[in-house]
Amino acid sequence: MKKFDSTLYFITDSTGLDEEVFLQKIESALKGGVTLLQIREKEKSTREYIELANKVHNITKKYNVPLIVDDRLDVAMAIDAEGVHLGQSDMPIKTARKLFGEDKIIGATTKTVEQAKEAFEQSADYLGVGAIYPTTTKVVTILTSTETLNDICNSVPIPVNAIGGLNKDNIDVLKGIPISGVCAVSAIMKADCPEKAAKELKETFISMK
Repeated sequence: MKKFDSTLYFITDSTGLDEEVFLQKIESALKGGVTLLQIREKEKSTREYIELANKVHNITKKYNVPLIVDDRLDVAMAIDAEGVHLGQSDMPIKTARKLFGEDKIIGATTKTVEQAKEAFEQSADYLGVGAIYPTTTKVVTILTSTETLNDICNSVPIPVNAIGGLNKDNIDVLKGIPISGVCAVSAIMKADCPEKAAKELKETFISMK
C-alpha cells in the first residue's frame, strides 16, 4: 500500500462531538478532497480507539484514502490501517517497521534537521513538521520556523508536510518551501462545512506551488 498523496492531510479531533457528527464531518472532508487521513485520539481507551478507528476506516476505504493511526501501532495493526504516525516519544520507527511490515506507511513528527535525517534513516515514509502557528488542539506544540521547515525539506528525500494552525488564509507563509502538502485539524474539523473547507484549503495550496 506504499503509494500515497499527502497534499491535504486531515487529522481528526473528536473532542466535544458525538460519534455520528464526528463521522459525518470526516465523510464531508473526504468529499472535499482529503488525500490522507489520520485519526488522533489521546484520551480514549484502547478498546474505544479500536472501535472508532474501525468506523473511520470503513469511511476512508470508500474514498480510497489511506487511514493513518496516530501514536498507536497496536490500534493500527488491530484494524489493518494503512499507516501509523509516530511522535518523538512513541515507539522507534525501526521497531514499528519490523512489526508493521514494509508495505505500510509510517510517518514521523520531526522538529529539527537531525530528527528528520534520523527518521528517514529508520525508514519513515513521510514527515510532519511544525507547529507553524499556535494551535487550538489539545496537543502540546512547540513552534517551528519556516526556515527550519525549509531546511528539513532539503535534508531528506521523502515527503514533508507542514502542520500547526494552518488554514487557507495563512498558508501563504509556506510559499516557496518544497513541502509535499499541508496538515489541517481545526481548519476542517471546526468548519461548518468540512467539505468546503477541505476543498478551499487544497485549492489554495495547489495554486501556491
